[in-house]
Amino acid sequence: MNSPTSRPTSRPVVLCLSGHDPSGGAGLQADIEALLAQGCHAAPAVTALTVQDTVNVRDFRVLDRDWVLAQARAVVEDLPVAAVKLGMLGSVEMVETVLQVMTWLPGVPLVCDPVLRAGGGGTLGRDDVGYALRERLLPRASVATPNLPEARLLAGLPDGDADQCAERLLEHVEWLLITGGHGGETDVHNRLYGRDGQRQVFTCPRLPGSYHGSGCTLASALAGRLALGERLQSAVQSALTYTWRTLRDAETPGNGQYVPRRLPLDFCA
Repeated sequence: MNSPTSRPTSRPVVLCLSGHDPSGGAGLQADIEALLAQGCHAAPAVTALTVQDTVNVRDFRVLDRDWVLAQARAVVEDLPVAAVKLGMLGSVEMVETVLQVMTWLPGVPLVCDPVLRAGGGGTLGRDDVGYALRERLLPRASVATPNLPEARLLAGLPDGDADQCAERLLEHVEWLLITGGHGGETDVHNRLYGRDGQRQVFTCPRLPGSYHGSGCTLASALAGRLALGERLQSAVQSALTYTWRTLRDAETPGNGQYVPRRLPLDFCA
């Protein structure tokens, strides 16, 4: 048996606080696969259980606050967490739970994927969750990664474009990545906004079909790149490139949306 001093260097640890998707397309399984592909170790803490498939969400149940805190504390007290990735929270109480967890991890980057709707349109949180995310959680996040429909919900602008939503949301978060693909544009435009006025647009070809777990894949890959020490704007580019390749090679294991094929970067070239 190897002694502790002779063990190989450990991969960066990313604490994932998200829901479980039994279809394996989104949620914690997406987090784990995407982080493995970045060369990171995923430490998954379950926030919610869902009844869903690749078509849509049928029901969900948010776990008890104490259970989530216990899971997260077990990770934090044992593993050197280098980044935190948030997915489905589902309730205001869970927003407050995450804030408590982050008090144990001062200075650790937090990637917030504000999961409010499933790709099939089903709800993944009560109406007041979006407000709590915006007012309480985004100020603690290093970067938030909403798609345009989620950005509109968070900003309270049902018909707002990405720039209008960003103007309102940057009052709450330092960096904002609003992903495209939900309109009629020929190419997909993913827009990164900084509170300091920085703007950057990442463009990629639009792919046919719709995808289950693309947002989870992107946010987890981004958290992994930050855990590896990559600077934010470079990490965004790396995560977007990886995610696009997983969608290009996506599979159809069920009767609904495509599921990203989350292979390591070397296999996604």
